[in-house]
Amino acid sequence: MGKLDYFFSPKSVAVIGVSRNPKKVGHVIFRNFSEGKFKGKLYPVNPKVDEILGSKCYPSISKVPGRVDLAVISIPAEFVPGTLEECGKKKIPAVIIISGGFKEIGRNDLEDAVVRILKKYKIRVIGPNCIGIYDPHSDVDTFFLPRYKLERPGDGSIAFISQSGALGSVILDWMAMKNYKISKFISYGNASDVDEADLIEYLANDKRTKVICAYFEGVKQGRKFYEIVSKVANKKPVIALKGGKTAEGNKAVSSHTGSMAGVSEIYSAAFEQSGVIEADNLEEIFDFARVLSTQPVPNGNRVQIITDGGGFGVLAADWIINNGLKLAKMKKESVDQMRKVLPSHVVLKNPIDLTGDADVERYRVAMDAAMKDDNVDMIAVITLFQIPTLTAEITDVISSFVEQGKKPVVVIAAGGRFTEVLKKSMEDFGVPTFSYPEKAAKALGALYDYSLAISGKT
Repeated sequence: MGKLDYFFSPKSVAVIGVSRNPKKVGHVIFRNFSEGKFKGKLYPVNPKVDEILGSKCYPSISKVPGRVDLAVISIPAEFVPGTLEECGKKKIPAVIIISGGFKEIGRNDLEDAVVRILKKYKIRVIGPNCIGIYDPHSDVDTFFLPRYKLERPGDGSIAFISQSGALGSVILDWMAMKNYKISKFISYGNASDVDEADLIEYLANDKRTKVICAYFEGVKQGRKFYEIVSKVANKKPVIALKGGKTAEGNKAVSSHTGSMAGVSEIYSAAFEQSGVIEADNLEEIFDFARVLSTQPVPNGNRVQIITDGGGFGVLAADWIINNGLKLAKMKKESVDQMRKVLPSHVVLKNPIDLTGDADVERYRVAMDAAMKDDNVDMIAVITLFQIPTLTAEITDVISSFVEQGKKPVVVIAAGGRFTEVLKKSMEDFGVPTFSYPEKAAKALGALYDYSLAISGKT
């Protein structure tokens, strides 16, 4: 078991700085552990109380009996070095320092002290100035944000690392609302020890993670980061969002996590050379991640559009071309086969327009033909659920084709509450759905770019 494994799969956790006050950080962290599904041993540490939430409280980490795999520190910054020294003497392999008040506010002396101690005892540390880890599989949850205020996503295959805890927490809440699943989340803050490169390298070998998403403002060691992501991006998709791209944003970075943001053009060039997919905004990260985590790598960039609304088909065609993809031209035999069973007013070009009286069977015929046609690499299905002839069964039909895993499929469905319900049912079965053609086309473009990167054709 590597030392980073202790962060995600500990058999025992000590929370240092647990308060009786339910509004205090340490109390919320311990409550999340004790009321969650974590199966390991829990040790609250506070010298002023004997019991918290029904658990015996220990005056110091040195008084905790037996082995502790992970310590979570939530105390004022000036007391952290001394507590970390105690953790080292107790041979605790992994520590998360939630506390802020280090180099991000100019207290380099305190952070330097932390670094000296962790090197002395060979402790791995995440933080300081972070919210730590959420792992839905092991239910390690070091957030100081109550679960009734911030929902946690279910167990999935998208990992997310974030230099910013606040940004990461909002993303998780949003993901839970959208029912997007996650394998691991890590907020690493000032990165006094474990940095973004270490985490990406770890997640590359994590069997539960299919796609790695990262938000960061600056990297700690540029060469190390580049070498690691270059290797990882050939193994799993890595999607990055860089903060601090403008001059003003760059200045804000140093007061946030004490990092040096660097020139955005250099980062973008490094991403392109290493095979990292760069996102322009937060929503785009998950547009890309949902497609890359659920869809197979395409053989090419030819996209077949299937729609029941001509206007949406035209917009989708424009955006597919704008994102460096091509419109597929299906074989004559495929078109002839469809013509035998579909009504004469159906337009069998690209887009295939099933028209405003489309039903489930028309979609089944068109998708089957596109799946079997070698001239089609990817399929964009537009379903405007508002038409009276299209029933909810269409979600099962589309899901069944996606389940085959032969070609990438994305769905575009715009509308209100009824549409959102059907979209959610498809997302549950691993079908990436979008409200707008431009987002779907850009995600397909990212999937195609990834296929080029891993084949060495970029």
